[in-house]
Amino acid sequence: MANPHAAAQHDDDVLRDGFELGFTYTRSTGPVIGAFLTGLRDGKIVGIKGSNGKVICPPTEYDPQTSEELTEIVDLPSTGTVKTWSWISQPHPKHGLTQPFAWALIQIDGADTSLLHKVDAGSESNMKTGMRVKIIWAADRRGFITDIECFEPA
Repeated sequence: MANPHAAAQHDDDVLRDGFELGFTYTRSTGPVIGAFLTGLRDGKIVGIKGSNGKVICPPTEYDPQTSEELTEIVDLPSTGTVKTWSWISQPHPKHGLTQPFAWALIQIDGADTSLLHKVDAGSESNMKTGMRVKIIWAADRRGFITDIECFEPA
């Protein structure tokens, strides 16, 4: 019968070292999403023209209908129309606004799709589907969606 303590004697021969799991890479945003984020940093909105000629904002790298690669960046204005919304009466600290606001799907003028963002309308009674809004840019812009502080009635 084998000695049950024999394996314990050999454990001292095993090399051991601490190990910390980490990801040491940086993800590239690519030419399409990169153009959108760079535009936000610079205080402008861009979309991309789909294979059917419709403008997608925020832009996507591939056409949602045909899966074709998309490359035609389109400059858009900083105004749009609220398509639908939901009122937030008690904002969470991570929302970025301390006062009540609406999450809204906003179709930027010249685009055929909508993006989700905050609308600071002052009160729920001021929010309306179809209302015109404009971007309020954050003071410190770094190329993130939070470079748009919020939208407000135009």
